[in-house]
Amino acid sequence: MDDTNDAWGEDEAPPTATPAATVVVFRRDPAGGPAQILMVERSSEMKFAGGATVFPGGKVDPDDHALAQRFGAHLDPEDAAARVAAVREALEETGLAVGIAGDVSAQGAAEARRIAISTGRLGDALDAMGWALDLDRLVPWARWWPRHRHIRVFDTRFYLADLGTGAVEIAVDATENRHLFWASAHEALRLADEGAIKVIFPTRRNLERLAVYPDFESARAHALATPVSIITPRVELRDGVKWLTIPPEAGYPYDGEPLDQASRA
Repeated sequence: MDDTNDAWGEDEAPPTATPAATVVVFRRDPAGGPAQILMVERSSEMKFAGGATVFPGGKVDPDDHALAQRFGAHLDPEDAAARVAAVREALEETGLAVGIAGDVSAQGAAEARRIAISTGRLGDALDAMGWALDLDRLVPWARWWPRHRHIRVFDTRFYLADLGTGAVEIAVDATENRHLFWASAHEALRLADEGAIKVIFPTRRNLERLAVYPDFESARAHALATPVSIITPRVELRDGVKWLTIPPEAGYPYDGEPLDQASRA
């Protein structure tokens, strides 16, 4: 997709963005290999990234801000609300309870998911299960804010979370998503290169970055040592070829790819 003329100029006001959050959920590989991360294949009917394989996530809802005040008063309010959204979306989309303080079982997570989906409020599920949020368990990883005229714009904060055990049940929500699977970052990239899955530009860059680290602990240490800055992809000319790029100081091993190879949505 060549949208060279679609991006806003540096002197223009940025487009209105929808706050969103994404969580990269780690687990130990039951077979003893590198850590695995949870990937979600979106329904092809979705307007944004339809059919793409991404990390669990979605937009920040008004109720997320209320829970952020309740459980994340020590954090920046927008960051706290995004962490709440990441917890909620992970529960609703996959059935996994991350960022939770309390006695969490597979049965309890299933019940909490049912409540959250039926009422539309994570707080109802927390109160029913006697849980609290531990938002410090979500580690800030990145913040992507593309700026386009003709594509819906999301200001998305990425977080890391550790599930620990490999013995975890997941279930697709069958509305926004159609398939869930665990894979190492290297494996997900291989699947994308073979055409078995579709990954959009931000997902590929993040998979490449995650592939550098064999486990959650090393990825977490890297994240804590790398300041989170806003990443806005740009088109630039390299040896006569248009590339879609990100700032080289953002902490990623590769800062772009040829524009005609980049999948945007």
